[in-house]
Amino acid sequence: MKVWLGTRDGGALVEPGRATVSVLDHGFTVGDGVFETLKVTPAGPFALTRHLRRLARSAATLGLVAPDEQIVRSAVADVVRSLDVDEPDRLWRLRITYSGGPAPLGSERDDVVPTLVVALAPGRPWCATTTAVTVPWTRNERSPLAGVKSTSYAENVVALARAHEAGASEALLANTRDELCEGTGSNVFVVVGGRVLTPALGSGALAGVTRELVLEWFGAVEADLPMRVLAEADEVFLTSSTRDVHPLVRVDGRTWPTAGPVGARLREEFIARSAADIDP
Repeated sequence: MKVWLGTRDGGALVEPGRATVSVLDHGFTVGDGVFETLKVTPAGPFALTRHLRRLARSAATLGLVAPDEQIVRSAVADVVRSLDVDEPDRLWRLRITYSGGPAPLGSERDDVVPTLVVALAPGRPWCATTTAVTVPWTRNERSPLAGVKSTSYAENVVALARAHEAGASEALLANTRDELCEGTGSNVFVVVGGRVLTPALGSGALAGVTRELVLEWFGAVEADLPMRVLAEADEVFLTSSTRDVHPLVRVDGRTWPTAGPVGARLREEFIARSAADIDP
């Protein structure tokens, strides 16, 4: 595996052990950066165009100078070519990180070119179904980082650790209005009376790429959902770029014997459609 390391203006492949970023980089000192994670199959990186659009939106929200899309695309291509990803059914995880660059030891930025890193590593295959728990912390839907895929991820680290302690793979969070919002690294959908619903972006949820595709492909709709919907919904499932559509069989103390019929069907259809079009 090789890492592409450079700046918005260009860079090159390096060995992972030689891929170094300044300890004064704002992404390291204060979490001033944005990122994207996407799956890579033998066909290539999935939904790269949508991920790059979101990267640019996140950077704009933070006030970072826009990434150069062609340089990012070239870096992704170089990294993917550097590794044999032709093993059948092998999933790889690619991360694009775009940070504020070297800056003073504080919140202010210097007038520098942002740092760009693209890395690839083996992905961890998910089981067909999974589990989640709710946690006591909330998303602030009025935060300037609401909906931004920021490198400031410590809240997610703490919440996910709580989920793992409870034997679950994901933590689900409410917002400050006690509405269902999202997971630490996933979006959440519920099936109620045959309708597939997901929290609206006004809840503070991230505009997930897989979430977006489920809305477009399968007629799911956005809604303001109270947290109690998790106790009332017929089915609950997660979406993310590495999970695809991932049915839940446990949320807190509530369990289902198997994946629900809607979630199971959408999972199979999503897998088929994503295999047919690598950049929808």
